[in-house]
Amino acid sequence: MGLGMQSSLRPGAVIGVAVYVAVLFVLVPWAIAASGRTDLYYTLTSVALLSIASAGVWLTFFIGRINIGQGAFSLAGGYVSAILVARAGLSFWLALPLAGLFCAAVSVLVGLPILRLRGVYFAMVTLVLTEVARLLALALPITNGAKGMVSLPLPGGVKLLGVTLIPDFATLATPNRAFYFLSVALMSLCFAAMYRLVHSRIGRLCRSLQQNEELASSIGVNIASLRVLAYSISSFFGGVGGAIFVAVSQSIYPSSFTVNDSVNFMLNCFLGGLGYVFGPMLGTLVLYFGWDLLFQTGRFQLLIFSSILIALMLALPNGLLSLRPFGWRRG
Repeated sequence: MGLGMQSSLRPGAVIGVAVYVAVLFVLVPWAIAASGRTDLYYTLTSVALLSIASAGVWLTFFIGRINIGQGAFSLAGGYVSAILVARAGLSFWLALPLAGLFCAAVSVLVGLPILRLRGVYFAMVTLVLTEVARLLALALPITNGAKGMVSLPLPGGVKLLGVTLIPDFATLATPNRAFYFLSVALMSLCFAAMYRLVHSRIGRLCRSLQQNEELASSIGVNIASLRVLAYSISSFFGGVGGAIFVAVSQSIYPSSFTVNDSVNFMLNCFLGGLGYVFGPMLGTLVLYFGWDLLFQTGRFQLLIFSSILIALMLALPNGLLSLRPFGWRRG
């Protein structure tokens, strides 16, 4: 799954970025205001947060590893943020990056031994991580066990020299709208950073791991360091996504992120396209709304949904973005 797009922005890419910004930050809020469906803010916020976590899973695919444990880091990030805010009295805006960094640090400790495993062995070990995180959340007193942590405070305001940079979410008439802008902005930064990483020197070295790790090692590539770096960034994204989710829902439970979520994060990447940086974003959008649209089918929902997914993966093995309308390139 090569990613051969040049890092320089072409005119078409500039237009694409402008359209992206206009749609997410102008057109979507206008459409929601016109329709009065303010509940869509929560729905689209969830899609953005799931996209961030899925982007981390895609990054581990980029180094040739299958990651089915992202739910563990989303759950850990959510609990770390909740504990720092509710018990330590820390500002959410400080707790957010700290939650991501905590997950990155844990992933380094976990990744050092398991990243040596190949293929299905690494995938099976990561699959266990989500259940381990859930059991820890049930057992540790600081997480309040099965009762979870509820009634968490909304993010406070941020001022600089008397100027309000970020308003106090508790004072807003529609905090879901603010969460939408926050989540979409962080999603945009996440994918922009990942795009830049993939097209950097480090990204080219990571790409060499997909093709032949032995050959890459023979020419001096530090395979172990690249694996750990990619996995830590992946886990950071998962922790940040989980932390914002907790702030939106103002609660977290051991069941907030399960093995099913970890599998869905992986499916988002497959559906959007493993060869495309923005594949997880499109895959998350289609998977989320596709599942909801099939709700009317009742007990046949899962059967129909699974059949459609299998058919799509057979017809489009490189994901939906492989359709590449208007001459899009891979990237």
